[in-house]
Formats: sequence, structure tokens, C-alpha cells
Amino acid sequence: MKLHWTDFGTPRADLADGESIEITGWATTALPVKNADHFLLTAEPSCCVGCVPGNPLAVIEVFAERTIEISSSAMRLAGTLVLGDDHMGWRYQLKSARSKGVTRRRLLAASPLVCLPMPALAQAQVPDGTAVDIHSHAGNLNREARSYGPGTFSPVAEPMRRGGMSTICLAIVADSPIIRFSEGRLRPGREPKPGELYSFSQRSFELLHALAREQGLPIVRTAAELRAARSSRPSVIVSSEGADFLEGRIERLDEGYQRWALRHLQLTHYRPNELGDIQTEQSVHGGLTPFGAEVIRRCNRMGIVVDVAHGTYDLVKQAAKATTKPLVLSHSSLTDRAIPWTRRILPDHARVIASTRGVIGIWPIADYFPSYAGYADGFAKMVDVAGIDHVGLGTDQLGLVGASTMPSYADLPRLAAALRAKFTADETAKLLGGNYRRVFDASLS
Repeated sequence: MKLHWTDFGTPRADLADGESIEITGWATTALPVKNADHFLLTAEPSCCVGCVPGNPLAVIEVFAERTIEISSSAMRLAGTLVLGDDHMGWRYQLKSARSKGVTRRRLLAASPLVCLPMPALAQAQVPDGTAVDIHSHAGNLNREARSYGPGTFSPVAEPMRRGGMSTICLAIVADSPIIRFSEGRLRPGREPKPGELYSFSQRSFELLHALAREQGLPIVRTAAELRAARSSRPSVIVSSEGADFLEGRIERLDEGYQRWALRHLQLTHYRPNELGDIQTEQSVHGGLTPFGAEVIRRCNRMGIVVDVAHGTYDLVKQAAKATTKPLVLSHSSLTDRAIPWTRRILPDHARVIASTRGVIGIWPIADYFPSYAGYADGFAKMVDVAGIDHVGLGTDQLGLVGASTMPSYADLPRLAAALRAKFTADETAKLLGGNYRRVFDASLS
């Protein structure tokens, strides 16, 4: 049975209990030795001899049938996978292990796909702790807003620090009260009452600020503040998914900017609104409305990032003509064929964003990308179409309808490692935050 490092810690590896497998990795021993019959195998080399990895789900304890020569390079081993029953030991064991050598193809396939949560490795793989998630609902923010009552935010700051995430665009959901799941997708269930979405959004912004205060997350208001942001003191950019709270009144954009520090605005969500059409409903405006174009121009002047996620291809093309600043499409992925009501985008759609010097965020939907290697492939495919300067990270954390490949910011090093198998360190830094930082700087300058 073939297993990859991204399978460990998932049901696929657990179901392989008792199966014969092959796996390529690096040996870790307590002392420098040339041969051993008992050692640990990891997805990437240890930072030093005797350094014990911190993640028991990303380590295999090896029991060899005879002593094996310990190499400083990747080793290919075969044996029987066994789930360890010692709660103080490693979960995965390879019994009756034997060396199978290593080929260049196998070595590349085994290059870092799982990052162990050790500070030295995490720092090496998530560049300078400067990663940015350009679309998130972390902290259960939307659930708390819909409850209209006291609740408990889930941890945001601590997973960010552990994973090397410096900043997230934390989004309220402006049309949330009227959205329902029907016909296999999220849809507007009714027309909003006058003032309803404005009032709801004010409550949501208030809760976002409360979450930031409670967890010690500074709110980014200027380009300089984002340039200085690091994961040692993680921060948030106030964002709104949908400009429905405007309800056609442009002066409310000024209120959002001044009162709530709004710096990232997604024009539409799951409701064709006063600004334009969406991918998941019939077109009613022919793309961007005149009011939508006015909002874009006002955002450009004020210093608010314009996000066209959920908007139709026509809306995006028209937004590209209206804007003088880069556009963001914060959470999607590439598809090569037109599919009704999909939130994925075709290559030409992506190229429009790139033509504005903007950024497209890749989301970790498990149905599309069931492993970190697959998620990195999603980045690579978008890079092939849009270019290395126009792709970023948009997790839509706690906003996805289905499962997420990266449910916690603490797991960001695993994505970083998978990206490093395909991109240089500088390119990975761009994908994990550098590109969005450039767009934010341009939008607020």
C-alpha cells in the first residue's frame, strides 16, 4: 500500500494498520550512529542530531528486521505499519522494516509535505512569520453575530502565533441573516427588510472589535502597520464579506472606514445586491452596477482593498475597468471548464485579476484538495495561469460549507512545506503573504 506523509494523522493511515507499506523520509536518532535497528522516520531532516520532533502524528517509529545504515539523505523503507498502543509513544510504527534505497523521483516525492511544529522548522518554512490569510471567519465570528447573544470566541491569536500567521482579513458576513442552504448551495432565502443588513453588520463589526480586544489582536489601519506585522504579535484587518450593509448609501462606506477601521471590502456575497451579480445566481444587473463602480472608486480614494470574490466574470471585468488599484479575489480556485453556479474560476477570470496587479486567494476545500500536497498543486495551477505575483492564501476559515484541508492556523507550516516542494523560498513567501502585502500597500497609498 502506498502512503504519503500527508496521510498520517488521517483515517487513511489509520486504516492501513497491519498493511505492508513503503515510505520515504529522514532518519532521526538520539545519538550520531552509522547503523541502527530502532529510530524515528520523519518527513524532513531534523535540525540537529537528537532533536525529537514535536508532532506524534508526523513521525514513524521504525523497528528494523536487521540493522539499517543511517543516511543523511532520504531513505526509502518498507515494512508493516502498526498503530502503537503505548499512549506515551509514537502513534505510527513500522515493524520488520527494511531499506529499499532511494531514487531521485522518490526523494522529490518525499520532500517536505508535513512540517513538524518545532520552532526552528516553523520559522524556516513560514517566512519571517509574515503570512497573511486574505479571507477568514476565525473565532466563530459569524455564529456569534447571528446569535445576538453572549458567547465564546474560539482561539484565533494563539494558533496564528504557533503557525507563523501574522495577519488575517477577518470578515463579517453582511448578508448572513437572509442566506439559506437550498438546492445544494447557499442562496438568498428572502429579501432583507429595510435597515436589517445595516443593523446586523454594525453588530458584527462590534463583535469583531470585541474579539480583537479579547485576544490581543491589533487592528491594522495603515500600510505601515501591515508592513510591520509579524506572527509574534498577530493582527487583523477588518473586512466585510458583501457590501450589503451599505444598502445603496455610499456615505456608509465612510462610516465603516472611520468607525470600524474597515480596510478590505468584498462587493458581493450570496445575494445579488446593489453593487452587482454573483456567480451562484442568475445575472440581474449584467455585472457591476453604477453604484458598484462608485463604491470601487470611493474605496480607491479612501484606501480600502476591493475584493471581487463571488462576483461574476462580467462583474470582475467591469470592476477591472473601474479600479485604479489592484483587485483581490480572496477565496477560490481554478477550474478548466464552465460549471453552473460554481465558485471556482476559469483561467480568463484569473487573468483579469492579474491584469490589475491583484491577487487570487486559494482556499483549502478538502473535496478539491484532500492533502497539503494537493493544496499546493492548487496554488501551482493558479500560478501557471496568473503568475507567481498574483496568487495568495484565502482559507475562508470557519466559512467553508464542507471540510477544510487546513482547519487551523497552527498547521500553516505543513502548507509551507508542501509549497517549498514546488517553489523557491522567495516564491513561497510571496504566496503566503508577500503578494497581498503589496496589494494592501498599493490600495492604501
